[in-house]
Amino acid sequence: MCDEAKLKEWARGQVNRRELGVLASVAALSACAPSAMTAEGGEETIATTTSNVTFETADGTMDAVFIHPTEGEYPAVIFWPDIASIRPAKINMASRLASEGYAVLVLNPYYRDVSGQQFEDFADFIGSEGFAKVSPWREKLDADSIGRDAVAAVEWLDAQEAVDTTQGIGTQGYCMGGPFTVWSAAAVPSRIKAAASFHGGGLVRDDYDKSPHKVLGSSEAAYLIAVAQDDDAKAPTHKDIFAASAKEAGRPADVKVYAGDHGWMVPDSPAYDKAAAEEGYDDLMQLYSAYL
Repeated sequence: MCDEAKLKEWARGQVNRRELGVLASVAALSACAPSAMTAEGGEETIATTTSNVTFETADGTMDAVFIHPTEGEYPAVIFWPDIASIRPAKINMASRLASEGYAVLVLNPYYRDVSGQQFEDFADFIGSEGFAKVSPWREKLDADSIGRDAVAAVEWLDAQEAVDTTQGIGTQGYCMGGPFTVWSAAAVPSRIKAAASFHGGGLVRDDYDKSPHKVLGSSEAAYLIAVAQDDDAKAPTHKDIFAASAKEAGRPADVKVYAGDHGWMVPDSPAYDKAAAEEGYDDLMQLYSAYL
């Protein structure tokens, strides 16, 4: 869950797009439009295809963005965005991953109420009273609803030519999407083999019998639990509780506190920290390389 109090504090500080360093342009999301990603060092990586897709779930029609290498079959990844949902920053993150050899499905968690992009970036989210707007949508997102969505997403992915169904599926989530990865892995244990939560909220909840740390035994996944340093300062025991629960469930879990505040992984977040984000990305690649 996103740290609402902190973001409102940033809003009062008149955070704007220039201060957030939003990327100047983003490739259009035309259906089946091929593109080539370029690594930071200038080396061209795998050409990818991006398309807007929809598929049926138990609760309706979910919309998503599917990004994958233009040719061949690759391990699939379910990408859960943060509270501001699908937007250019998230598409760029997924495109980078796809260019390294993954078929990435960026889900719209709010599809029960709205479809498509709702905010341009985090500055737009804050300035548009995003918390109030998404609040009734978020109330519908619990372990059961996310589990149903994960089942449908896996079924759809496994029917795609770009997906190598002999390999396990990965899932990654940010902020609000962090616990969704654990619930996804518990819902489809036969297919989801790696799950990464970045500055995820609500991973340890005593008031909920399906708290992520309580459902690890239902999964067959390995975990990367990437904790923000300010979140850890507020709840210093949570990382230890999660790690102990993973050990008890027999699940591999790297629970790690990073030198970044809540939101450090996301380029349009006020807390974005490039060095810490690259560290998190490298750890994600190691997780996927080992378990997918």
